[in-house]
Amino acid sequence: MPTPSKGQPAHGDTHTLTRHKSATRTPRRFAVVLHNDDFTTMEFVVWVLVNVFDRTVGQATQLMLDVHEHGAARVGAYPREVAETKRDETMQFAEQQEMPLLVTIEPLSPQT
Repeated sequence: MPTPSKGQPAHGDTHTLTRHKSATRTPRRFAVVLHNDDFTTMEFVVWVLVNVFDRTVGQATQLMLDVHEHGAARVGAYPREVAETKRDETMQFAEQQEMPLLVTIEPLSPQT
């Protein structure tokens, strides 16, 4: 039997392959915030929350009341691109209905 050269396993020997686990990070999340105004109807806000943010009518009504009573409310938390899309879609619907609804996004801290 030939002798293995340096660095090569002998016949029947095995090598153990080591895989290094790469750390994956959860994407940073952004809150979508609806802001209260004196002109956008409550019904429109509920409609947006149901149709854009996939809330039930009950959840949407409670969030709409939070916006109305507190001046603004976070209505969802998403990766940046999703938050931007939901903001833009909501603003487009508001513009089509001639509503001045303001929607912003804000970064969440990692533990939020």
